[in-house]
Amino acid sequence: MSEIETVLNAYAGRFNRDLAAYFPSSDAPEHRAAKAMAYSLLNGGKRLRPFLLHETAALFGVAYDKAFPVAASLEMLHTYSLIHDDLPAMDNDDLRRGRPTCHKAFDEATAILAGDGLLTYAFEVLNTADIPAAQKVELTLLLSRAAGAFDGMIAGQVLDLYTDTHHEFANPEEVIKHTEALKTGCLLRYPCEAGAVLGGAGEDERQILIRFSRNLGIAFQITDDVLDVEGDEKLVGKTLQKDKKQHKLNFVSIYGVERAKKIASDLINEAEELLSAFNSRAERLKMLSRYFLTRNH
Repeated sequence: MSEIETVLNAYAGRFNRDLAAYFPSSDAPEHRAAKAMAYSLLNGGKRLRPFLLHETAALFGVAYDKAFPVAASLEMLHTYSLIHDDLPAMDNDDLRRGRPTCHKAFDEATAILAGDGLLTYAFEVLNTADIPAAQKVELTLLLSRAAGAFDGMIAGQVLDLYTDTHHEFANPEEVIKHTEALKTGCLLRYPCEAGAVLGGAGEDERQILIRFSRNLGIAFQITDDVLDVEGDEKLVGKTLQKDKKQHKLNFVSIYGVERAKKIASDLINEAEELLSAFNSRAERLKMLSRYFLTRNH
């Protein structure tokens, strides 16, 4: 196990224990959706986005406990998107993190409500965090936009659903970059920007972190696309070879696996150079960047 994998595992263990406190046990029939929320949210996962938020905030001396509710709210919102993404009307997946997806473990109606519940709970948790009111307002706005239907995750999901290799595009790379910037990139930009907000970063520092997150987002999506072709389904924890069957437009379908890997590697090299502005404080972020290229799940 690499150093960053050891760090991520330790972080995920602590984060998961703290996250469980948001879901007290209940057998009340009206809490079925809450059970489904907990099932999906507490079902493992690498916790890369919360880790990215915590590490970015740590650049500016923000303690784990102070940043935790902000990181938790992000993971709730991200998990809502996964629940809905797995539904038959969307990607129609049976597995998530090696276990039955929410609609398979419960039913479609409950899964839809569980996703809705996590989306709304995310903003409740964010707005009850022990941080200044001005930060709550800014973070709420940033997270709303990152997840939104105009220039956020939902817009990216629309492009992903209705853009495939059967279409003719003058510049397909720009199409997939735009799709990724919305679908994946927005929820990787947010933790970097949120960490900067929590730490009271200057505008120059904030812009560096936004540029860093942009490179990270594209590289992350390329690795996902490569794993869909080359990955081990048991390790990845979801159905593979789906992109080709669904004629998804991505870096692999345009350039092939090897060139896609080279593009991702170049992006991570640039990302690490950007972090040089933070000196040794950014060492874990650099390790995380490199992990984005080598991860197998």
